[in-house]
Amino acid sequence: MAISPAHPADLSPRRSGRVLRELIHHPEHGPLPALLLGLTVVTGLVDAVSVLSLGRVFVANMTGNVVFIGFALAGAPGFSLSASLSALVGFLLGALLAGRLIRAIADLRRLFATGTALEVALLALALIDLIAHHDGTGGVTALLVAGVLAAALGLQNGVVRRLGVPDLTTTVLTMTLTGLAADRRSGTATARRLLALLTMLAGAAGGALLVLNSGPQWAVLSALVLTGAVAGGAQLAAARQR
Repeated sequence: MAISPAHPADLSPRRSGRVLRELIHHPEHGPLPALLLGLTVVTGLVDAVSVLSLGRVFVANMTGNVVFIGFALAGAPGFSLSASLSALVGFLLGALLAGRLIRAIADLRRLFATGTALEVALLALALIDLIAHHDGTGGVTALLVAGVLAAALGLQNGVVRRLGVPDLTTTVLTMTLTGLAADRRSGTATARRLLALLTMLAGAAGGALLVLNSGPQWAVLSALVLTGAVAGGAQLAAARQR
């Protein structure tokens, strides 16, 4: 069956303005889309630290991390089994914490506000560990930092999964890219997918520049500041709902 071309009105300034407004403040999800895009940048920043400084380990993307564990088990050079296992355990603990929060807090905006506040605390712990060890990212420091960062992202992943905002998972782009190419969706859905891709890319590029030129602590600090801003926005959103 032939697919008809998009109606000219789909590209009108009025429609574009509506799409932009829904990305900033959605009728159903409120400000969550914009806040989740902020957390997507955080994912790129944090994975830049882990891959470039902690021994080729992912702390947000467990699919890639499991693959790295397989490489390490096979004896491939340059992959740390201990760091990957530390990240995997940390991620599971963070997701477990998210599950406890989900069972304890029914209101989704309060859940998001609480989850992001705890994520700020975990990122602060990782930053303190880096600073305390003079930015050293070898041995026990790498294991601790990888585990704590992964716990922060596991918590984030669990909470965001419960929120159920379409196309904004904050950590995984595989299905986002699949939907972008395969689906014929509304302008808002397409814009969300494109922005998810671009914000992850921006976070990874920015994190890599900071790690390579200034040190991993600066990338973690940037992730901490941005997550703090998201947590503040989440607190405001929760307060306005009361």
